[in-house]
Amino acid sequence: MIKILADENIPYGIDAFSTLGTVQLVAGRAISQEMLKDKDALIVRSITKVNKELLSGTAVRFVGTCTIGEDHVDKQYLEEQGIAFSSAPGCNADSVADYITGALLLLENHFSLALSQMTLGVVGVGNVGSRVVKRAQALGMTCILNDPPLAEKNGNSGYASLEEIVKCDIITFHTPLIKEGKWPTRHLVNEAFIASLKPETIIINTARGAVADNAAPKSALRSNRIRAAVLDVWENEPSIDPELLALTFLGTPHIAGYSFDGKVNGTTQIYASLCSFLGVDAQWKADAVMPPPLCPEVTVDPDDPNCLLHAVSKVYDFKEDDSRMRELCSLPPDKIGVHFDLLRKQYPVRREFHNTSALLTRQDYALTSSLSGIGFTVT
Repeated sequence: MIKILADENIPYGIDAFSTLGTVQLVAGRAISQEMLKDKDALIVRSITKVNKELLSGTAVRFVGTCTIGEDHVDKQYLEEQGIAFSSAPGCNADSVADYITGALLLLENHFSLALSQMTLGVVGVGNVGSRVVKRAQALGMTCILNDPPLAEKNGNSGYASLEEIVKCDIITFHTPLIKEGKWPTRHLVNEAFIASLKPETIIINTARGAVADNAAPKSALRSNRIRAAVLDVWENEPSIDPELLALTFLGTPHIAGYSFDGKVNGTTQIYASLCSFLGVDAQWKADAVMPPPLCPEVTVDPDDPNCLLHAVSKVYDFKEDDSRMRELCSLPPDKIGVHFDLLRKQYPVRREFHNTSALLTRQDYALTSSLSGIGFTVT
């Protein structure tokens, strides 16, 4: 039996990994080198920096992150040390797509927009971005795609340059954080990028905080250079900028991908990877333990002009997340990081749209198509 150290916020961490060995649960930011001295495997989420400083002199021979992002892991060091590594690509892609869908509908309602007449620039079209495209198209939006690595791999057809993206009405980011190389994404949203936008552009960032230089959107929002910003990720997390938060239309604590389904998918993928590494069969199955959805069905009235927003809001109330987040604005600087982490640790169970059936009060083929397109099961 192996010894495993895991982030305490990984759902079913004990249930799953204890089938393989003894498991110790620890707060992600508290994981230390000393704790890992005799551990064979380390299972983390995005807040734990996994590098030489953490792993040197330990017994760790497998690292798994239950997230799609990998920028918190020094993969080169792991490779040099012969430490196996696995991430969970796509595990919370539907969760983020749900979040973007709801944000778009909230923006439409608040600013009296017509999404069907607007363009959405999607920067990064991988597991998450591709799902966002499908959701936006189901809302009638025209999507412009930017992804230089994919464009090079698949040919440039169908992909746009950033010069074309800045002409879009709304721009959403779904890239990893890349600090150097051919296509760096750190501070992709900077003063020059903001200056090139057309008036009243809306920016959404659910990728990584440092994809945007916080100073740029803050200045643009203060001067009304852009219409609004939806930010789920922030530079210098958990010690975020409360002034920028106060200026956002929607601000949340890095939870776009925090649906219960997404987090359990991450557990499942890393559990399977560790089983493969150990050469054993998987014994734990998530399907056997998943709870029923809190909102199994919503009634949708085609005569309600905001019926999509109302359906989405019954499954996930964005305003509650935003309201809890804004409490940070009144806290002293030394308390902000603690509260930010607490919001994530105590995040309520949120299920993805596909767990909920939408029942229409009368037949409406267009609405049925939109509801199924954004993830609901339509009955």
